[in-house]
Amino acid sequence: MQPLIGISGRLIKDTTWCPPIVGHRQGYVNAILDAGGVPVMLPPLTDTVALRTAFERMDGILLAGGEDVAPIIYQEERHPQLGSVSSERDTAELELARWAVEEGKPVLGICRGIQVLNVALGGSLWQDLVAQCQGVQDHQIGEKAQCWDTFDHLLQLSADSQLAKLLNTTELGVNSLHHQAVKHVGRGLRVVGRAPDGVVEAVEGTGDSFVVAVQCHPEQLWQAPDPRWCNVFRAFVQACVVAPVTV
Repeated sequence: MQPLIGISGRLIKDTTWCPPIVGHRQGYVNAILDAGGVPVMLPPLTDTVALRTAFERMDGILLAGGEDVAPIIYQEERHPQLGSVSSERDTAELELARWAVEEGKPVLGICRGIQVLNVALGGSLWQDLVAQCQGVQDHQIGEKAQCWDTFDHLLQLSADSQLAKLLNTTELGVNSLHHQAVKHVGRGLRVVGRAPDGVVEAVEGTGDSFVVAVQCHPEQLWQAPDPRWCNVFRAFVQACVVAPVTV
């Protein structure tokens, strides 16, 4: 049976006349489908009972991209360059991340997802790389160019990482559409990838379950220009098959 993969959805409020919409970009859905999973969009539920019910029916959790994480969660004051935040997403996704890691349910984090995972496990974030970190490049290159499928900088991976094995390389080009990044690493995580300027771009769990998160957007790269990312999505889905949820 194909595993159910819960994708954290966005609450889209910036429409001119429509009520808020829950959803996300098609790239996440297509990547999970291609990898053999069944994508299920999870609304940012603030009802913990409803959220837990949905979580228990999922075989794996994909923490997707989106807004900044509110710095109050990791005990920092708001920086002037902080972008938009979503209290609904923060509440729901921090719970999803904690539950998944604690219970050994596979997790794949993408962009905001690496940040949510890190904060959920006690880590912190750079709220704005250019403003807070000397010598780093602009990591919003792709966003400013409105281009998702270009190689904006290199990703350098640890040779012993799961990502390096799945991608069959320790260095590859990635897209870059973020202005925040992992600062202090959360418990149970290790840094396995950085940009050439030292910014953290990938983490993995130190335990036995599948916990992988990247700062780039592989859901926009796996078809083209870099099909090697298919291996990551397939490994994630396969990990969800190994120990399927029983309800």
